[in-house]
Amino acid sequence: MKNKKLLLIVNPRSGKTQSRSPLFDAMGVFSDAGYLVKIHNTVGACDATETVTAEGANYDAVVCVGGDGTLNETVSGLMHLENPPILGYIPRGSTNDFAASLGIPGGAVQAARKAMAAEARRLDIGKWNRRYFVYVASFGAFVRTAYTASQDAKNALGHFAYILEGMKDLNTLRPYRLRITADGEKLDGEYLFGAVCNSTSIGGLMKLDPERVVLDDGKFEMLLVPSPKTPIELNNLILALLNQEYDRGGLVFRHVSSIHMETENEVPWSLDGEYAPAVPVVDIENRKQALSFLLG
Repeated sequence: MKNKKLLLIVNPRSGKTQSRSPLFDAMGVFSDAGYLVKIHNTVGACDATETVTAEGANYDAVVCVGGDGTLNETVSGLMHLENPPILGYIPRGSTNDFAASLGIPGGAVQAARKAMAAEARRLDIGKWNRRYFVYVASFGAFVRTAYTASQDAKNALGHFAYILEGMKDLNTLRPYRLRITADGEKLDGEYLFGAVCNSTSIGGLMKLDPERVVLDDGKFEMLLVPSPKTPIELNNLILALLNQEYDRGGLVFRHVSSIHMETENEVPWSLDGEYAPAVPVVDIENRKQALSFLLG
């Protein structure tokens, strides 16, 4: 029987404080499952995307080893292929929101075993203008924290690194005026924060009820935090966020498949924790069941 081929995309910077030996054991798991494994260590930004775009079609499976940013790049490469191979994920980052949503174990060997025992499942992928995202596109307050916290800080402090960076933004929080059309519904207002996601966790800080998040239904969960006009409105917003009651306190929560946003402000965006430059018009589209994942 012909051996299957697996491309292992490894970000050597992710999880730098962790031992590398479990990765060798994980390779043994893939080998025992009948795969010939090739390892590619990424050397910089966009390298995973470029490598998967150029070589991914030659493999039966691609497995990403790294954090959310590395997964984003790997998925972006796969989305450029006409017939992308199945995707596995070994989380090695500091937050790993998507892995948490999918119940992927944190240990490399355990994640590899679960992937090799899995039947492939097709999941939705997001498109933000011409870029792709796996689980969240967000704007406004705190989105800078995902890409300004250093990798060393993320490795050492995990979620706390995001909180430390987010605290620096508290005195500079400002609302952004947006005109939004979400599945035909028009919204026009000032918002402190917004997220379009396919995950139960946003930035390791906000949680969504797993019963309200379906990863293959062609729908995103859209959460908008409006700018409060009075101390009472601010208090209601804070309570709603703390209690994860996203239908209260003035919050806007919707299940939508496409979003069109227009603004005259310089709105900072983050795609899976990676920086996206401000643009006046953003179109977000759900690519229903676009990729096959090995999830167990």
